[in-house]
Amino acid sequence: GMSSTAMKKKVLLMGKSGSGKTSMRSIIFANYIARDTRRLGATIDVEHSHVRFLGNLVLNLWDCGGQDTFMENYFTSQRDNIFRNVEVLIYVFDVESRELEKDMHYYQSCLEAILQNSPDAKVFCLVHKMDLVQEDQRDLIFKEREEDLRRLSRPLACTCFRTSIWDETLYKAWSSIVYQLIPNVQQLETNLRNFAQIIEADEVLLFERATFLVISHYQCKEQRDAHRFEKISNIIKQFKLSCSKLAASFQSMEVRNSNFAAFIDVFTSNTYVMVIMSDPSIPSAATLINIRNARKHFEKLERLDGPKHSLTMRMR
Repeated sequence: GMSSTAMKKKVLLMGKSGSGKTSMRSIIFANYIARDTRRLGATIDVEHSHVRFLGNLVLNLWDCGGQDTFMENYFTSQRDNIFRNVEVLIYVFDVESRELEKDMHYYQSCLEAILQNSPDAKVFCLVHKMDLVQEDQRDLIFKEREEDLRRLSRPLACTCFRTSIWDETLYKAWSSIVYQLIPNVQQLETNLRNFAQIIEADEVLLFERATFLVISHYQCKEQRDAHRFEKISNIIKQFKLSCSKLAASFQSMEVRNSNFAAFIDVFTSNTYVMVIMSDPSIPSAATLINIRNARKHFEKLERLDGPKHSLTMRMR
C-alpha cells in the first residue's frame, strides 16, 4: 500500500470521448508504445489510477470518460466529488474535432467547477493529435487555439501544449506538468547545479525512473536543440521497453564521439541521470566514479522532505 509519507496529488484528465486521454496516460505511465494504444476501448465513467512518481509523490490520476452522459454527470451529480482537491486539470482537445463549440462549452463548464471547488488548481490544455495536421500548418493552428484557450480560461491561467503520441511532444507536455507537482524541486535543482559544476559537465539531466520524464536539469553550456530533453525521453523509454521485452533491464550506457561523451546511468532508486561532458581529457572512469559518489547524496535528498538540507559534495 501507500506509505504514510506519500504526498497524494489529484490530477484530472478530461476532454471529449476519443480525444486520446487514455492513450497518452498509457504511454507515459503504463509502458505502452504508441501503436498498442489502438487496442484501448472507450473509458467508462472515471478510471482511477495511482502512479507512484519519484518514490514519495503519488499522482492520483482521474481519467474521466468523455462521452456526453458522463460529462453531464461530472458537472451535476458528481460535481463535488470530481472537482474537489484538484491539483492539476489536464484538458485534452482533439485538434481535428468538428465540434469546437461543444468542446469549448465543456471546457468552460470544467473551469467553472474548478473555480468553485479547487481555485488553486493548475490548468493545462493539450491540443492533441497534431500529427494529423499538415506540418506547415501546425504552428499557426496551435497559436490560434492557444490564444482562444487563454482567453476562455480567464480568470484562470492555462498553459497550452501541442501533442501527439507519435513523437516526443507528449513527453515535453507531461514533463512540464509533473514538474509542477514535485514537492522539493528547487532543492533538487540547486544540488544538480552543484554536482554539474563540480564534475565540470556541460549539462546534467535527471529522469524519473519509471516514466523517463525529465524532472530537473542544469546546463552550463549553450545547447543547440531546444527539444533535446523530450527526444531523449522518447528514445530511451523505447529502448528500455525493447530491453524489457527481452527480459533484460537497462542499467547504463555511454555514447561518445569526437565532440562529447554522454553517460546515462541509474542514479537514485527513483531516477536516472544523464551527464554530458565535452572535455576529452576527463576519462570515462572518472565521470562514472563521480556519478557513483553523488548517488548517496541524492538518495538522502529524496528521503528528506524539508528544504533544511543542502548538499555539499566532494568529487575527485
